[in-house]
Amino acid sequence: AEDRQQIRQLIESRFGVLDILINCAGINVFSMFEELDESQIVKMVAVNITAPILLTKLLLPFLKSAQAGQIVNFGSTFGSIGYPGFVTYSATKFALRGFTEALRRELGNSSVSISYIAPRATRTSLNTGPVNAMNEALGVKMDTPDVVAAQVVDILERGRSSTRYLGWPEKLFVRVNGLLPRLVDNALVKQLETIKRFASSHS
Repeated sequence: AEDRQQIRQLIESRFGVLDILINCAGINVFSMFEELDESQIVKMVAVNITAPILLTKLLLPFLKSAQAGQIVNFGSTFGSIGYPGFVTYSATKFALRGFTEALRRELGNSSVSISYIAPRATRTSLNTGPVNAMNEALGVKMDTPDVVAAQVVDILERGRSSTRYLGWPEKLFVRVNGLLPRLVDNALVKQLETIKRFASSHS
């Protein structure tokens, strides 16, 4: 709370308005849900969903004061497709997607645009060695941070609300999961033993 107030005071004293807020901080623990510590669950929820909600609320008056304020929330493919080994992380990204959608509608007649970007697996330190090894074993493609950053720049340059999923066939899987979730259930069950093997090695 103290850090958020410092951000507010800095903007208030130096700028008065805020053009862009990008909520991109996130943490994950790759593990089967039963093996997670309660503290790990609480921390993921705090960083991935509570923090962006509270920060957005605090800074929204400054964004509304700008000529065209923009909010970009970093989600994930796992914010639309719940994935084994990432249960709590998926839950937080589902929540962030819902927050973005509801707030976008609430701000529909304002000058603030709000966008949601959902990268697929990306080569960052968020993914540990076992996650990268699992992705390789399952044939999951991974983007570089530059690819994701370029998409964020494009969203900001367009200056209007949007939802953007990155990667193929991930975009297709998101649509299929929305229409036929049981089909995705069955596909992921076939991957489950591989996922468990790498999650256990991580633990």
